[in-house]
Amino acid sequence: MVMRIGVIGTGMMGCEHIRNINANPNAIVTAISDPHEEPLEWARHALGSDNSVAEFRDHRDLLKSGEVDAVVVASPNFTHHALLLDILQTDTPVLVEKPMCTTIKHCQDVVALAQQRKALTWVGLEYRYMTPIARLLDVVNSGELGDVKMLSIREHRFPFLQKVNNWNRFSRNTGGTLVEKCCHFFDLMNLIAQSPPVRVMASGAQDVNHLDEFYDGERADILDNAYVIVEFANNMRAMLDLSMFAEVGRNEQEIAVVGSLGKAEAHIPGPGHIYVGNRSSRDIRKIDATMSSEVAYAGAHFGASYVEIDKFVNAVNVNGNADVTVNDGLWSVVLGVAAHRAIDERRVVEIAEFILQK
Repeated sequence: MVMRIGVIGTGMMGCEHIRNINANPNAIVTAISDPHEEPLEWARHALGSDNSVAEFRDHRDLLKSGEVDAVVVASPNFTHHALLLDILQTDTPVLVEKPMCTTIKHCQDVVALAQQRKALTWVGLEYRYMTPIARLLDVVNSGELGDVKMLSIREHRFPFLQKVNNWNRFSRNTGGTLVEKCCHFFDLMNLIAQSPPVRVMASGAQDVNHLDEFYDGERADILDNAYVIVEFANNMRAMLDLSMFAEVGRNEQEIAVVGSLGKAEAHIPGPGHIYVGNRSSRDIRKIDATMSSEVAYAGAHFGASYVEIDKFVNAVNVNGNADVTVNDGLWSVVLGVAAHRAIDERRVVEIAEFILQK
């Protein structure tokens, strides 16, 4: 049976999801919701000639419409908490875009509600599905690298794009750059470490981007570069090197995992393979990392968002579990919040300060 999906929030990422869903043979967009006319018009364009899709200005009307079997939330970050409080009172499966929420408290609210219901709640941390990263994770999970001791992630990319009403120019709306964007990388750190994070050190600033941008008399306050180091209970260390004014490099992301027996490297977009080195033999081999032909729409995330939607649909259809859980969403935000606190207060931040258990 083809799953009917409603998309709540039809800005840039909402339209990306519309294209992913409609490219999937097992799903179709049947309803959209956004309080603003401009993103609704973008959604109409993404839908093409299909004018049978129901439109709503209020997500609650969509949820009550009977038009959908599941929903995708792709609205601005600061709206996720209120939207999820409504959705999680229903039995409608939901995939919510990252970050799950902008604060730890709001994430904890979502975790508590999601655990009280049977319907699926999935968090959109899809970088783990980019083919080079997926192959890297396969190598890590195989044990070939031995005990993983170090992980480094570099993202050197373009500045934040303009969003509806410029909501993404202010940290109070996004959660801050290290929550908004870098929750993807903190998710990968947690996934590879398989151990609770213990402390965070960070240095960062807004040095180049948006310095001359003012909205209603207020200057944009979005951090555009940072170094973050995370220490885990199993003695693994992870580092993030972020620059959002470095769009002229060969790769947008470069990831290296170093273990007691070897090292693996992935690059995105990359050369179509990852590298795996063995300390004993000194051999370095290539593993194919080209995108599967089964990915019907590559989109803006090298096929990862299509894979995410496909996995979500399959999980809902078989009453399966979420690959990316609300706990994953929570802990990706915890590290981002801790990193911002480390920068703001110029000190090492202990995760125990947040009174959490992993």
